[in-house]
Amino acid sequence: MRKIIILLWIAILAGGAGSAFAGEIAVIETKFGNIELEFFEDKAPGHVKNFKTLAKTGFYNGTLFHRVIPGFMVQGGDPNTKNPDRSMHGMGGPGYSINAEFNDTRHERGVLSMARSSDPNSAGSQFFIVVKDANFLDGKYTAFGKVIKGMDVADKIVSAPRDGNDNPHEPIRMKVTIQSKK
Repeated sequence: MRKIIILLWIAILAGGAGSAFAGEIAVIETKFGNIELEFFEDKAPGHVKNFKTLAKTGFYNGTLFHRVIPGFMVQGGDPNTKNPDRSMHGMGGPGYSINAEFNDTRHERGVLSMARSSDPNSAGSQFFIVVKDANFLDGKYTAFGKVIKGMDVADKIVSAPRDGNDNPHEPIRMKVTIQSKK
């Protein structure tokens, strides 16, 4: 019995590798405030690694939230949004794609998921945050995290006036950092 208690205590202190509370978080800084995200490393390890790597290299810094659809989601992560030619916004990526990691996470308000084309294995850098439950995406898009703080910021972003392509009239730039969870 004592051995079991000691092992449990060690697991609690270590935080558990699959724990949603362990490890690192992402912080997306915008003009409306910050959005903090935790990752589902146990459900989509490849997507989490890809997002963290891009963030740590500064890939996302200066990119825009280029697609906002009220009642649905906000999308960003396209390097083409650093160019004022809005016709190319939503078409860019990191120059590679990663395979889908569909899982049982429901696309509920606050879920972080990876955008892709019609090819399930075409995700690269673009991501979205669901602002209203979108369960029709379940099992079709890779959910890899969720908002733990700052949904009010996502709500401000999704409410921004936008053009016919759902691209906000005024740029909503981001800076993404990876930080140790407190």
